[in-house]
Amino acid sequence: MHERSPGPSLAATRLPSPASLLLLLLLSLSLLAGRSHGWWCREDDEGCSLMGFRGDDLPVTGGGISEKGRFSYGFASCAGKRASMEDFYETRVDDVDGETVGLFGVFDGHGGARAAEYVKKHLFSNLIKHPKFMTDTKAAIAETFNHTDSEFLKADSSHTRDAGSTASTAILVGGRLVVANVGDSRAVVSKGGKAIAVSRDHKPDQTDERQRIEEAGGFVMWAGTWRVGGVLAVSRAFGDKLLKQYVVADPEIKVWLLFPCLVLNYNLDLQIFD
Repeated sequence: MHERSPGPSLAATRLPSPASLLLLLLLSLSLLAGRSHGWWCREDDEGCSLMGFRGDDLPVTGGGISEKGRFSYGFASCAGKRASMEDFYETRVDDVDGETVGLFGVFDGHGGARAAEYVKKHLFSNLIKHPKFMTDTKAAIAETFNHTDSEFLKADSSHTRDAGSTASTAILVGGRLVVANVGDSRAVVSKGGKAIAVSRDHKPDQTDERQRIEEAGGFVMWAGTWRVGGVLAVSRAFGDKLLKQYVVADPEIKVWLLFPCLVLNYNLDLQIFD
């Protein structure tokens, strides 16, 4: 969950630590001979209390294997110290035009759960229905993120309190791994024991983000941390209608081609977390 500074209409604040959601999405790809590698999610011996989570809440864990065992995935989610959970995740495997695709995401809410829950329910459904999803996946993702954002703002127009959400997503389609993110939830690839960041946090104090906000007529100021309009500590998000002119839902997208025929033993672990 993201920090907001107190204000007359946006009064949600964040505990300084820890994050309200721990979610690890472990995705193992095996692209040779239909062989699948197991997924796992392990709780520390002392439970979530080691990470500052409520000791009475056990993590929610699960996972699955795609058809023909081309990839497997697992997840773990645990509530933090807050009284209610504002964050969501989605894992799904679909058949699109006769091809198996995997869609995985973490949605970190702020100002309530409405935006994160809406994005969980609608983002991937909207994406796989996009006419360019299989042929121009990057364009489809960019258009779908903004379309879903617009639809949420319409659906949420009756609420006076603002709500927003990040999205960090990983999509397996057509022999490619496509990572798209809005906000500051993170995706990390582990390849050969080396951690590789595959997403970039969208923060108001980053040079390009600050320039974009100021060119749109907004401002960034320090209020415990750098904030858009002195309120929001993330510079891109779904929702946040009162700051929408500055806090956009344009995703940053990276694509990796997977070449199983060139690699004798190819294993890739992807972790998405908040």
